[in-house]
Amino acid sequence: MASYIARREFLAALGGAVTAWPLAARAQQTERMRRIGVLMAGAAGDPEGQARLVAFVQGLQEQGWTVGRNVQLDVRWTAGEPNLTRRYAAELVALAPDVILGAVTTSVQALLEVTRSIPIVFAAATDPVGGGLVASLARPGGNVTGFSVQEFGLRAKSLELLKELGPRIARVAVLRDSTTTGGIAQFAAVQPAAPALGVELTPIDVRDAGEIERTLAAFVREPNGGLIVTTGARGYAHRELIVKLAAQRRLPAVYPFRYWVNDGGLISYGSDQIDPYRRSAAYVDRILKGEKPADLPVQAPTKYELVINLKTAKALGLEVPPMLLARADEVIE
Repeated sequence: MASYIARREFLAALGGAVTAWPLAARAQQTERMRRIGVLMAGAAGDPEGQARLVAFVQGLQEQGWTVGRNVQLDVRWTAGEPNLTRRYAAELVALAPDVILGAVTTSVQALLEVTRSIPIVFAAATDPVGGGLVASLARPGGNVTGFSVQEFGLRAKSLELLKELGPRIARVAVLRDSTTTGGIAQFAAVQPAAPALGVELTPIDVRDAGEIERTLAAFVREPNGGLIVTTGARGYAHRELIVKLAAQRRLPAVYPFRYWVNDGGLISYGSDQIDPYRRSAAYVDRILKGEKPADLPVQAPTKYELVINLKTAKALGLEVPPMLLARADEVIE
């Protein structure tokens, strides 16, 4: 409890600090002040999003940039809403920052609608090439570079994990955003693995909460179902609802990242989502010192983790195979 409270208080303090950063920046003029825009995909009160921002700020400090001394941050939170994303992208560009950190693919796409000159670094893009962010991973071109969030083959691995957890599962709903290339590509990556595992796939869109509730309610009318959640800003914004519905509908579910399991999800397999924000700071530093995004290759994830929530498994009446538990990087009991 003490560690949780300390972390909560620290994040709360950070939230206050973000508000005060522009004031502190104006108060201190001992060094040339550089300006960084930050377009986050989550809500301002989301602890996961705050942890990512903390990692970015810590990464900047490691490179010699201190907020209020030689760098100013302008942070906007979009809560996964497309209209807010476009609005705040325009606001940040109007501030004429030296560089902008765009959290995810949709963040950068909105920024590219209003600037092709301000350097942009993305922290967690699902499909940088297919999403039109860069020309190629090795040679991004243009004014954008950053860090990809996953390999699409991981979603096929999600289907295998689901069958390990529930061998009788024969029907799997795949939550994905069909309006993005990343959402389409992730569903396509799962499809080839389905026949060999004896699974029928059902795509479900994540446009809004009502649609998610209606489609999952219809899906569970037949037995032996499971759920795979893909990556994307809209799924991230609705993650509490998705985890709650999976529990209520007693659907075994595999999620893309650890924070879903921390929030009560059953199992996750994917890359570390905090580390890329710290690593993004190094690219921001290089750009502030004169390098061009076009010359900085897109970086792949370096850390993958399998996390299992035994409490959720018990609530669903599932017995996690010992071999699967042995492979887990973390087990929540």
